[in-house]
Amino acid sequence: MPALQSHPPRAVPPLRSAPAPHSAPAPRAPRQLHQTSGRSAYGLALAVTTVSMWSILPLGLKIALGRLDAMTLTWIRFLAATAFLGVLLRARGSMPMLRGFARHHWVLLGIAAVGLAGNYGLYALGLQYTNAGTAQVVIQIAPMLFTLGGIVFFKERFSVVQWLGFFVLVVGLGVFSSDQISHMLSGLDRYYAGLVFIVIGAIAWAAYGLAQKQLLERMGSAQIMLCLYAAGALIFLPLSSPSTLVLMNHVEVAAVVFCIVNMVVSYATFSEALAHAEATRVSAILAITPLGTLLAVHVASLVNPVIFTAEPVSHAGIAGAMLVVAGSLMTSLGRSGR
Repeated sequence: MPALQSHPPRAVPPLRSAPAPHSAPAPRAPRQLHQTSGRSAYGLALAVTTVSMWSILPLGLKIALGRLDAMTLTWIRFLAATAFLGVLLRARGSMPMLRGFARHHWVLLGIAAVGLAGNYGLYALGLQYTNAGTAQVVIQIAPMLFTLGGIVFFKERFSVVQWLGFFVLVVGLGVFSSDQISHMLSGLDRYYAGLVFIVIGAIAWAAYGLAQKQLLERMGSAQIMLCLYAAGALIFLPLSSPSTLVLMNHVEVAAVVFCIVNMVVSYATFSEALAHAEATRVSAILAITPLGTLLAVHVASLVNPVIFTAEPVSHAGIAGAMLVVAGSLMTSLGRSGR
């Protein structure tokens, strides 16, 4: 009897351990789609924080770009964010562990790094040729593409109410965008280059967002962002002119610091929002960013009309803005389809 009981423990381990090295990677392939935590309300609150930060970002960028070129500003933002987040994660003992990365993880990380860096550089370039309101309107191509990516790549489903909200959102953005662009028809020539930069930057951002959401299956949001910040600092280093940093005055230094803090906070909340809410819901919240920017520019123009100029909004533009808000709420708060 003791022999019969002791024999199975010796026989079972070889049967379980022999195929393990070969079968371990196989189960990971079917579950490669990232699943949210289900805490949608928390995720949407984080997305609202992101919108708030992105709405006021163009104000700081406009001041900083008065002295620095777009590439140098982008490089210093990535470098400072890398240093800050690196020190924080090091102190917590939670630095990224890349040793166990499979090939598709490296591909996703590369797409996310190039996408985020491309978005930052191209948006800053575009802002040199356009105004803050126009830039924020055009960049809304990014959340629209992100929404479609959530449906196509992550199999997220819309209910009838959400599809209706998405339709209202797109119509509202179209009306609002037409109203904003109509105010600059007299000088549209100088905006063409800026618009092209921003459109390509929007496509790059959507690629980044989708790649990062998938990487959340492998790493935490803070670890992912540290890798992306470090990659961005390396990408922009040869394109930057660090010597121009010493020429900045106190106001310009404050603007650069603001841009760095804005970067760290906004992307921390955005990446964490993706862990808790669907990409389609998060992108719907992000769609209201142009409205926040116009409000921020209006307030800034009252404080300093020399630097900032409020952009006019017609009755059609106001109607479009209301449609954007209504569509965003319907899309983000509506019950998902099954």
